[in-house]
Amino acid sequence: MAKKRRPQTKAATPRAVDGPIPVVGAREPCPCGSGRRYKACHGQQAAHAAAELVQRPFEGLPGEADWVALRELVPAATVRLTLKDGLPEGVPSVTLATVLPMAWPALRRDNGAVLLGLQNDTATGDLSRDLADTLQRALAAEPGTPVAGSRTGGDGPRLQDLLDLSAPFEPEVHTGFEFWVENAENATGEVAASLERANAAAIPTVRLSGVEGAYWCETPEKNHLRWVMTHPEEKLLDALARLHAAGESSLGEGTRLVGSFRAHGLTVPVWDLPTGVTAADVEKPAAAFAERLNKALADESPLSGEERRARSGLASRQVTLN
Repeated sequence: MAKKRRPQTKAATPRAVDGPIPVVGAREPCPCGSGRRYKACHGQQAAHAAAELVQRPFEGLPGEADWVALRELVPAATVRLTLKDGLPEGVPSVTLATVLPMAWPALRRDNGAVLLGLQNDTATGDLSRDLADTLQRALAAEPGTPVAGSRTGGDGPRLQDLLDLSAPFEPEVHTGFEFWVENAENATGEVAASLERANAAAIPTVRLSGVEGAYWCETPEKNHLRWVMTHPEEKLLDALARLHAAGESSLGEGTRLVGSFRAHGLTVPVWDLPTGVTAADVEKPAAAFAERLNKALADESPLSGEERRARSGLASRQVTLN
């Protein structure tokens, strides 16, 4: 099928702009006023920034494992954030949310509170820098307005620069998306319909309280435990292989370690659970597994033949999310 041609229009005369350079078509004049095409000017800088992928964008933040889980695995959750320099005047709170209505990057409520969406496309190779840029624009936005996506430069602040790194990171997992709107119980019309559709699509998820970064979820066929771990990947795979070869990698009867994800520089082992196994049922088994894992991580001896085969099987079932 032939491609549709855009209507030919007379190119506008380049005109310098104040502030951040907006994104335009690759062949259009760069808004900076240089007279060059965007792709050969500021667009080249943006492309270069996008190519420099930061493997662990949340490294150094409290709760790195939970940041990754909320970005990739959890449908509905919020976390109250603490800014290093305190809240600006007129901003009563800043809350991180897994996802916002219409996939908005951020939202400034009527009362001035800021919601920052985590599950959004990234403009550069550094998710932390992109989120920090969105947060800064949300803090300055007019109350009652969403914040649109924007291409960031490669030299702006990161979340690690804006957030209080001594403050706890305590996710609250929700059964639905009522946190999108104030007084959700009184929602009517299209708002109520949108909430109903979003809630119906959300997979029931619970964060375990006894270990860090572990999330139980319920699906029609079986339940799962997905556990984001901050240990170095190669060392973690060795330890999991030792436990698997020794028959100590399960979380109880009927459960099975089936593989792992790789997300934002961290490894996420996944267990299949029988349908009747709840989040409460795996709290103690998960804590016991954490103890076994710590012992296996401390083992520096070479892997046996059986352990190497177990490691190969685990590695072959690893899926990269991001």
